[in-house]
Amino acid sequence: MLYVNFPIPFTKMSGTGNDFIIIDHRKPLLDQDEFGSFAKAVCRRKFSVGADGLILIEDSNEADFRWHFYNGDGSVAEMCGNGARCAARFACEKKIAPAAMRFLTIAGEIRAEVRGESVKLAMTPPADLALNQQIEIDGKQQTIHSLNTGVPHAVLFVEDGNRAPVLEWGRHIRFHDLFQPAGTNVNFVQPLGSNSLHVRTYERGIEDETLACGTGAVASAIIAGLLGQVKSPVTVTTSGGEQLIIYFSIQNSSPAEITDVFLEGPAHFIYEGQLNREAL
Repeated sequence: MLYVNFPIPFTKMSGTGNDFIIIDHRKPLLDQDEFGSFAKAVCRRKFSVGADGLILIEDSNEADFRWHFYNGDGSVAEMCGNGARCAARFACEKKIAPAAMRFLTIAGEIRAEVRGESVKLAMTPPADLALNQQIEIDGKQQTIHSLNTGVPHAVLFVEDGNRAPVLEWGRHIRFHDLFQPAGTNVNFVQPLGSNSLHVRTYERGIEDETLACGTGAVASAIIAGLLGQVKSPVTVTTSGGEQLIIYFSIQNSSPAEITDVFLEGPAHFIYEGQLNREAL
C-alpha cells in the first residue's frame, strides 16, 4: 500500500459507546481504493488504535463536507447515527462546518446541529418497512420487523433485554435469506414504559454486539411507535447504559408515512494522536 505523509493525525471519538477513528482527509492522505484495508488495520483492538469504525472527512461542493465511513472489518456502511454525531461535532470543533451543518453520506444528506457535547441529527427518510415477518430460530417461529434508517435493521421484541441471545440470534438473523444479499443489523428491544426502550444491537460489519447503534435505536423506536408501544420522543437506553432520544412523526395512512425523524445524543472527544506505519 502507498500511504502519504506518515504519521497521520487522527481523533478518537465515542458516541454512546460506539467508538470511531476520525481523520481530516480534505488534503488526501490515502488512495480511495485503500480505505477499506486501512480501516480494517487501524480498527483492530489491541494491535492498533481499535475502533468500531473509521470516518474520513472530505470537502464537498454540495454540502459542508462529505464522509467516507468504514466498519471495523473494512466494509462500507451507508450510514451510522453515532458516527454521524461524532463527525458533526468533530467538523464543528475543527471549524470545518458551522454548528448547524449539512454533510453527505451514501444514504443521503444529513443535517446536524451541534449543541455542546450533544448533537441532533435529522435522519434520512426511513424506507423498506416490513412488519410481522415470521422466521424460524431454534425450531420456533419468531416475529421480526424491519426498517431501513440509513442502513437495514431488523427489530425483535423481547421480555428481558439483559437475557436476550444477541450473539446467537443476531448472527442467525443477520445472515437470514430474508435479508440477503446485503444482510441486516439486528436489534433486541425491551419496552420499559413511559416512552422508553432498552435496545441491544448486533451490528453487521462488526459481527458482534456493540454498546450502541444510533440507526438501530431509531429503527427500534419507530417500529415500537408503529405498533402503539411508545410515542415520540422516545428515550432509548443502549447496552452501554447511555441514552439516545428519538423523535418522529407517524401519519396513519396505508402504508404509514414516517417523517421528521431526529436522533439526539452525546458525541465525546476521547483523544488525539498520530498513526505511525507500524499501526498497520
